[in-house]
Amino acid sequence: MPSFMQVRRALTGAAIATAAILAACAEPQVIAPPPPVPAVSLSPKVIEQAAAYRRYVATATAISPAFADGDQVAQGVRAGAAYEPQQLLRGAIAYGAVVALQDPGFVAGVRAYATDPTQRRTIAYEIMKDPAYVIGINGSAGAAGLVKAALADDGARLLAQGKAVRQAAYDVQRSPWSKKEVAGREARLSLAKQLSATPLMGDTAETARLQQAVLTTGSLGITGQAASPPYTPIVVRSMAIAALAALGYADDASLQQLMPIMADPNAATCLNMSKLNLYQCLAVSKPHYEDVFCLGVHSLMDTGKCVLKGAGVPEPAEPATRLTEASPVGPIPVGTGSAVKTR
Repeated sequence: MPSFMQVRRALTGAAIATAAILAACAEPQVIAPPPPVPAVSLSPKVIEQAAAYRRYVATATAISPAFADGDQVAQGVRAGAAYEPQQLLRGAIAYGAVVALQDPGFVAGVRAYATDPTQRRTIAYEIMKDPAYVIGINGSAGAAGLVKAALADDGARLLAQGKAVRQAAYDVQRSPWSKKEVAGREARLSLAKQLSATPLMGDTAETARLQQAVLTTGSLGITGQAASPPYTPIVVRSMAIAALAALGYADDASLQQLMPIMADPNAATCLNMSKLNLYQCLAVSKPHYEDVFCLGVHSLMDTGKCVLKGAGVPEPAEPATRLTEASPVGPIPVGTGSAVKTR
């Protein structure tokens, strides 16, 4: 039988335990806050791809058709050839992603899934597995319209500049220098191939502008009408990258999952064919005016057509080529698929 002291100590311990429980119940319960919603973010490496694409478009569309000598033609040929097809394609999709993030309705539609960590992870996984999943997100039609408008504008500018340069191939024949044979023709072709395999760096100011645009809807000033499906793979993949950025799954840690999305076999084939036709054109071109033609048609027009096709926008109707009466027209090399002939 326990002694009096043992019983007393047990009762005292029980009273203390009961008091502690009551005190704990009286205190407010501390509930851990939910994890913060991740900020909209896009890897700097993806933004750099977008800036490189924008640099090529700006440089190529600035090639003047007012050629005064062979050196200016050579400079134009170098500027027109200076893109690597796979990089330009990745850059177009990356730029499209930044443009899609300009649509506040689309960003809000994606961010609605970001508050719950499990749902956010699930949506991101579905997009990575199938980029077309993004079409079902609220606001996607508005974002698609912006992407189409932005890329179509770039493609149309390249195409228009190419037509102006192509016309110059006829016009410059009034000048004797244009009919002289290009010096170092083989080296010129080798340089075009080298430039076509060299990655291009984006302009610092443009990179900064695109970085800010990821965080600020509407800052690029791009407008466009909401577009209904179907969309081209480039438009879909642009929106997919943008959605992942809005979910917090497009940072440097996610690059391995992002890179497969930034590709499209059909668009790559189009750009590769543009390069092949350029090489074939330069291989048979001899006088400077023929180099002007190669630049206008295969560096600028063909590339512009590829960008327009990637955006899902038809080429504008083209009137008959104007041949100035003052220009004696010689044979101009014309790339036709895998062969080049003259006319």
